[in-house]
Amino acid sequence: MLKIRLQRVGRKNDPSFRIVVAEHTTAAKKPGSFLEVLGNYDPRRDTRTINAARVKHWMERGAQVSGTVHNLLITEKIISGEKRNVLPRKTVPTKQEEPNAGEPKEAEVREETLVAKEAA
Repeated sequence: MLKIRLQRVGRKNDPSFRIVVAEHTTAAKKPGSFLEVLGNYDPRRDTRTINAARVKHWMERGAQVSGTVHNLLITEKIISGEKRNVLPRKTVPTKQEEPNAGEPKEAEVREETLVAKEAA
């Protein structure tokens, strides 16, 4: 499956990105691991150059778009739709069952014994 995604280039602490079409299983850092460069993005200077015709071409061919690139394409009005939340999701702790789920709790047992004593 092909993906349109970002590939980091640039120096340490000075990120800039290429927008590339690559196989989803290949590492983005490998040189030559992409099929085509579609543009670039520099978040520090907030500059973007995107070849809209080629992006649409690859999307018509079935290439999926990563979340961040999807949001960039919406900002540049190349595609329409809502932006995706690309922030990491917080894991919700799973609710663990009580070890004695089938047995009544102590408070319920006490109430039953009190009711039984009063009735007697």
